Amino acid sequence: MQHLQILVAEGNPHLRSLLCWHLQQAGHQVCEVDTIRQAKALLQQQLIHLMILDAELSNRAGLQLCHWAHRHCDLLILLLSQRGSEADIIAGLEAGADHYLTKPLSMQLLDAHIQALARRFRRTVPPTFLQYGELKIDLVQRRVTLAGEGIDLTPQEFSLLMVLAQANGDPVSRMELLERAWPDSTDNPRTVDTHILSLRKKLERDPRQPSLIQTVRSVGYCFGWERTSSEPPPTPARATVSSASSSISAPAKPNP
Repeated sequence: MQHLQILVAEGNPHLRSLLCWHLQQAGHQVCEVDTIRQAKALLQQQLIHLMILDAELSNRAGLQLCHWAHRHCDLLILLLSQRGSEADIIAGLEAGADHYLTKPLSMQLLDAHIQALARRFRRTVPPTFLQYGELKIDLVQRRVTLAGEGIDLTPQEFSLLMVLAQANGDPVSRMELLERAWPDSTDNPRTVDTHILSLRKKLERDPRQPSLIQTVRSVGYCFGWERTSSEPPPTPARATVSSASSSISAPAKPNP
């Protein structure tokens, strides 16, 4: 079985402990949370391949988290629920779940679903880091280097930079940045402007004339990168899967 980074978001402490123990015994790396807020914060801070999500988490708010994660995160979602009607299953799948399982759980059936998801994961391995000229963004270690020098970013600055960089040059509104890059709900767009200013001071050669993080008037911001004519366009460097160990490892160099 391929080893995955798994987030278990389950409100029942006994079931959560059982799931974590079972998954760790299978060789997976496991994180656990019991609230929507914790889950969202962790998804913005770590690379997660698979989220096992309790639909009833935080008073049935699990479906809201499922919808948010499906829109904003590059991961697979296995939804667990006490409800097994056709309408409930349809609602879960429409919220973005890849698979749906009802409680009480069979560990053998859970393993079968995870193996099925792992096969899909092998075909869509998420990036481990992004390379733009001299700027490298390590999505696993959450580190940034510029021309080989480490850049000291706060966790919030890193999340903001990651969202912008993964937008592939498309402009992102301030409200979308607040939704995707901030773990806590806030509706103050000036918060984004303050953090953008801080990022520019750390990353731009001339923060007054930014080339990496550009302002899009009446919209928000976009991540732009000017390359020389001899350089190929950047693409995310993706993890590779070792058939011998069924584990995930980063390549020595990013794909150009």
